[in-house]
Amino acid sequence: MKTTQKTITTFLLIRHATNDALQNGLLYGRTPGIHLNAAGRRQAQALAERLAALELAAIYTSPLERAAETAAPIAARLALDPIVCLDLAEGDAGEWTGSPIAEVSQTELWQDMIVHASGVPLPGGESMWHVQVRMVRAVEAMHAEWPGQTVVVVSHADAIRSLVAHYLGLPLDLFRRLTVAPASITTLRLGGQVPRLVCLNDTAHLPVLEAGG
Repeated sequence: MKTTQKTITTFLLIRHATNDALQNGLLYGRTPGIHLNAAGRRQAQALAERLAALELAAIYTSPLERAAETAAPIAARLALDPIVCLDLAEGDAGEWTGSPIAEVSQTELWQDMIVHASGVPLPGGESMWHVQVRMVRAVEAMHAEWPGQTVVVVSHADAIRSLVAHYLGLPLDLFRRLTVAPASITTLRLGGQVPRLVCLNDTAHLPVLEAGG
């Protein structure tokens, strides 16, 4: 198929805005009930303002509250209904869900995971390879559904980093070299001769003190 602007889909990959859990030093994974704090709500509104002038075809969100609450102001501003996609969820931390990171990071399994993220799952949970596979599956389906349009995807840091690594051809074991801060926008274009990473970790819409990662 000949490549044209009508076949290139632009993805705005947004990490959920900030919340108190990010400061607690626990491995929350898919723990329910984590909501945006006051700063996170400001960040979500800033995202809505930043994207207000764009023509967006759809907004997809992880089912976790912190992602859905980030997507909501964007969707409201543009009169779109957010689409919940299970494949955009945070990685499943399994038996380590809720554990102190300082504690589990001392284990041999954690050290193995840092070196070989693609092949070492958390106990009863996912490896980053599993996360990457479902993220790519979701985005490829969106690309087929919305060719030539712009789509917002609200997800989580590691999930977005794993997705970007796939399209860049970066070994998944090195995905932690990418920075994806809370409420940041990473722009990816699919449908051309090769995938294009247009921008990584754009936080220009956030106050300087809230743009760290």
